[in-house]
Amino acid sequence: MEFFHWVQVILNNYGALLLKGTGVTILLAIVGTAVGFVIGLLIGIYKTIPIRPEDPLVKRVLYKVVNFLLSAYIELFRSTPMMVQAMVIYYGAGFLFSLRLNPVTAGMFIISINTGAYMAEIVRGGIISVDKGQFEATHSIGMTHFQSMLYVVLPQAIRNILPATGNQFIINIKDSCVLSVISVTDLFFQTKSAAGATFQSFPAFFIACVIYFVLCFSITQILRYLETKMDGADTYTIYGTEPVINGADTLKRGDK
Repeated sequence: MEFFHWVQVILNNYGALLLKGTGVTILLAIVGTAVGFVIGLLIGIYKTIPIRPEDPLVKRVLYKVVNFLLSAYIELFRSTPMMVQAMVIYYGAGFLFSLRLNPVTAGMFIISINTGAYMAEIVRGGIISVDKGQFEATHSIGMTHFQSMLYVVLPQAIRNILPATGNQFIINIKDSCVLSVISVTDLFFQTKSAAGATFQSFPAFFIACVIYFVLCFSITQILRYLETKMDGADTYTIYGTEPVINGADTLKRGDK
């Protein structure tokens, strides 16, 4: 069939470029998700800092100002398309500050701050999902808010938000294609170049579709494996002075 002939031609002549574009796509997604996660983590922690009426006025005012700026950042980047953000940041840097940004570097920056806005709310939700009694218990033994977060709350919150974080990673793989508007040489950009050179758009983008599917499916399976590992074993053994139920010393997860 002619279709398979053109698929073979494109793979033979442009396979290296498609492979290079795939590498750029993975790089953008990994860096963007990792940096965005750190941004979201810091914002999520900040937004859960307890502010009491008896705190100094300066502290309360400063907290509200910073909180307002962070909220504005989150709403701005969640309410505008990434493609528009890319155009504004990339061309705005040149127009306002005469900066000539490397497209790939600009792309990583754009995905990072876009992901940070979404991760901030995801992390905040994960922190809130941890039982308040654990906050009270840590404070009762003299731990500060940041110690409570670091040693007690965040390990549980991160486990809770792992599926949402993985979903954001997959979204970044797919949405990185919009960065082709600023000449980022990702998979979509290279596929468009191959399609333009051969005048065969369907075979070229069919190949890209398969590559995107393989990437996203593989990462989904890896994340599910990690979630299973974080859940621990299905059974556990009772040690020490813990009571034995019905004479058994091994219980299945979920048994009462």
